[in-house]
Amino acid sequence: MSESLSTAPHGGELVNLVVSEDRAAELRDLSLNLESVVLTDPQLSDLELLANGAYSPLRGFMSKMDCDQVLDTMRLSDGLLWPIPICLDVDEETARRVSVGQTVALRDAEGFMPAVMHVEDVWPVDRTAYAQAVFGTSDVAHPGVDRLFHRMGSHIIGGPVEVLSLPLRFGFRHLRHTPEEIRTLFKKLGWRSVVGFHTEKVLHRPEFEQTLRSMAHARANLLLHPVIGRIRPGDMDTYTRVRCYMEVCDQYPPSSMTTLSLLPYTMRYAGPREALLHAIIRKNYGCTHFMVAPCHASPEARNSNGAYYDPDAAFSLVATHSGELNLSVLQYEDLVYVEEDGAYVNRSQANGRKILSMTEDTFKKRLLEGKKTPTWFTFPEVAREMERSYPPKSIQGFTLFCTGLSGAGKSTIARIVCARLQEIGGRPVTLLDGDIVRKNLSSELGFSKEHRDINVRRIGYVAGEITKNRGIAICAPIAPYGTTRRHIRRSIESHGGFVEVFVATPLSVCEKRDPKGLYSKARSGLIQGFTGVDDPYEEPEHPEVILDTTAMTPEEAAQEVLLYLERTGYIR
Repeated sequence: MSESLSTAPHGGELVNLVVSEDRAAELRDLSLNLESVVLTDPQLSDLELLANGAYSPLRGFMSKMDCDQVLDTMRLSDGLLWPIPICLDVDEETARRVSVGQTVALRDAEGFMPAVMHVEDVWPVDRTAYAQAVFGTSDVAHPGVDRLFHRMGSHIIGGPVEVLSLPLRFGFRHLRHTPEEIRTLFKKLGWRSVVGFHTEKVLHRPEFEQTLRSMAHARANLLLHPVIGRIRPGDMDTYTRVRCYMEVCDQYPPSSMTTLSLLPYTMRYAGPREALLHAIIRKNYGCTHFMVAPCHASPEARNSNGAYYDPDAAFSLVATHSGELNLSVLQYEDLVYVEEDGAYVNRSQANGRKILSMTEDTFKKRLLEGKKTPTWFTFPEVAREMERSYPPKSIQGFTLFCTGLSGAGKSTIARIVCARLQEIGGRPVTLLDGDIVRKNLSSELGFSKEHRDINVRRIGYVAGEITKNRGIAICAPIAPYGTTRRHIRRSIESHGGFVEVFVATPLSVCEKRDPKGLYSKARSGLIQGFTGVDDPYEEPEHPEVILDTTAMTPEEAAQEVLLYLERTGYIR
């Protein structure tokens, strides 16, 4: 086996942070007296990659010195190349409970303790500086920046970790491997050259052709290495994607040996810097070559200002450091499908012949409209798998989320739409009105800002479960906060449709109606923190339907909603 296949990127051995059984038992005995830090799913993914050596040479979540060095120079404090901080962020309350020199238990949401951390640093994060260094922008439309500003904790704790066991993973166990297991497999198969292929999307014919050409160019085998951490809202669910990858693997010629392995990694969408991190990870898994696509690890292009990163910036950065990593970098070819030849060719070789192409958005639209996907774009086996999981809009579940001030008319509109959809039939319909949920799901909550937000999030969770199971959820809370509504949308769009209805009836009209006398009580000081009086209502940014019921009957408003659902294919 070649030297490049046997070593980690910087020439050292792979790190393995899983302790012995005796040490694990000792740590479990100590755990009752340890402060706990509950990890999110992305943090658990980082912990797993630290533990199994995918993040070699790291031995824990970064200290402040390493984090600062990585942000400034893309190098650790010892000078080794590393492009993105691997940090453990926590909220302010947790940061107050944790101190330098302390050992803390790292737990999942169910209380299981996969690891402990020996805390070396606790510091507040400078979100703006972090965003500019890692993402090159502080624009919150960027998904990585949005997570940083709206979901990342205010502080970071750093220090080495001892891992008792890898996080529990139950899906597709036979496709989950550590770097050492993959390297052992390569050695057993006699693979000396391996191309690593990163993806977070389904492979269609263009990507399949890219891998074949890269394998032929490098005279290498293929590690198909999709990420299965959290992906972008609205993207295909992990289980469907993996079934599609398995179907694609069956399409490779027997002579082109291919291995499918799932990487428990969460995308940052940090463009060139993240592409370099992907290269380091694949080197740790034993790859000798790595494919870098145009706009690798980039988010969708922003509306009027173009892409966040130059299309070739990722390849350029990884290629610049390929010698230091002892890893060959392969660039995507610009392939197009020529109908006359019935094959994919380099764009430069098309010579004016008719070219067929399809964007991912067009493909998704065809799926939702129930149209067949052409075989030149994807394999029939993949298309069938996706059609099974993503039926047309008229069959899939969706959430109708009505939001607006008290007295705007939300509940009445929701009840009318609910009745009409039940008349149509075909899918179960559930009404989640604010008062109904208060009585049956949130009876212990008060009306503080925090409790009102919890109530709305609960509504969103239930609506998501209904949508996931192909039912229709109709919600009618006030839901005054944009961040919460965006969170609910992101969650639900991973499973089905989401239609936001902004009942934009002016405050003056709502206050005149005042059906429950709430505005009057709020104005007289009997109710504190009432939306529209002494607590703001943040208007939706991009609702699908806007209704002002000032001069509109509830039936007319409901008809507008139903017409939108029919126009967009949710009902027939």
